[in-house]
Amino acid sequence: MNYKKILTLGAGILLSLSISCTALASLSRGDEGQDVLDVQKRLVELNYPVSSLDGFYGEETTSAVKLFQKDKGMFADGIVGPETFRAMMNREMPVNRAEAPVVRRVLNTAFRMMGVPYVFGGTTPNGFDCSGFVQYCFRAAGVELPRTCDVQIFAGKPIKPSELRRGDLVFFTTYEPGASHVGIYLGDGNFIHAGGRAVKISPVFTDYYGSRWYGACRIR
Repeated sequence: MNYKKILTLGAGILLSLSISCTALASLSRGDEGQDVLDVQKRLVELNYPVSSLDGFYGEETTSAVKLFQKDKGMFADGIVGPETFRAMMNREMPVNRAEAPVVRRVLNTAFRMMGVPYVFGGTTPNGFDCSGFVQYCFRAAGVELPRTCDVQIFAGKPIKPSELRRGDLVFFTTYEPGASHVGIYLGDGNFIHAGGRAVKISPVFTDYYGSRWYGACRIR
């Protein structure tokens, strides 16, 4: 038996797994906690505008990260991945960040699709309709959902508005009775969805969608 070959192969597999895990590591809009607070404090130290040091990765933190990335010549997606974290914090991203839950992967994919045009029947980054967008984001995280929102609403556990968490699906009655529009809840009363002309963020309980609430479910 060629033990040297086996050891070399094993080392290659471990390296591959390490790279794969690292690729999952990120902080993005909707995240919260001490890691986000550390990033916010560092942005302030570097003179990037973050007025609320609250540990919540909202629009202001996203904008500040984009400015930092532009100044460093990086792709300005507003997501703090390993490269951005290293440049900002002068250290490697914590290993436990690589163990991203399904919700994190769903939301990371969703934010990367911001601005993708709305296309009725669309299911790819060339264009999405509302349920096609949701299906795409969950599929990227390894979760298969039905194609249309009137069926997606039955794919998870029904929840009340007061129980909403990031990654939950929110449904609205728009062009026809029942669940005819769907998006992904972000926290702080907002959701991301393919609506109007493009993938965008809208408030759940006010403005257009506030009076069109239909229900919500949690995919687990």
